Amino acid sequence: MDIIWIVIAVIAVLLIICYNTLVKKRNQVYNAFASIDVMLKKRFDLIPNLVATVQQYAKHEQETFAKVIALRNTQYSSLSQEEKASFDATFTQAGRAFFALAENYPELKASENFSQLQRSLNETEEQLSAARRTYNASVTDYNNAVQVFPTNLIAGMMGFSQRELLAIPEEERRNPNIKDLFNS
Repeated sequence: MDIIWIVIAVIAVLLIICYNTLVKKRNQVYNAFASIDVMLKKRFDLIPNLVATVQQYAKHEQETFAKVIALRNTQYSSLSQEEKASFDATFTQAGRAFFALAENYPELKASENFSQLQRSLNETEEQLSAARRTYNASVTDYNNAVQVFPTNLIAGMMGFSQRELLAIPEEERRNPNIKDLFNS
């Protein structure tokens, strides 16, 4: 009879350990996404300063500004996780066009205010990239725990499901055509 209780106690301890491991890994995923969220918000807050600086130099470039302003006018806190990821991709495209536009204005590039804002944005982008890597590492670790035995049994019973890794858009995966870069 004592052996049965010992076996039950061992099984209970293993179940608790597996469950706690899954919870910790899931919380790491939430924490990693929150880090991305902080960087996206920081970048989001830099937009009006960049727009105001560049608008003074390039009033007739309304299409690019309209895109960036539309992104800025979105209430960031009201976005879902999926909308924040979509915002991230849209901003990346608009940001490239925005800085390409700035290249056409030498006096803008020479502006200390613009240079400082651009450095801040570049730093934020680097931090955001690091946060994405951390998130993907956390998601991979969590997904492994959800899939491997014996935690997969607990995960199935307790409703733990796999998470999606952050991925780059297809157009960013293609190799750039270096020849085209020199022809511009």
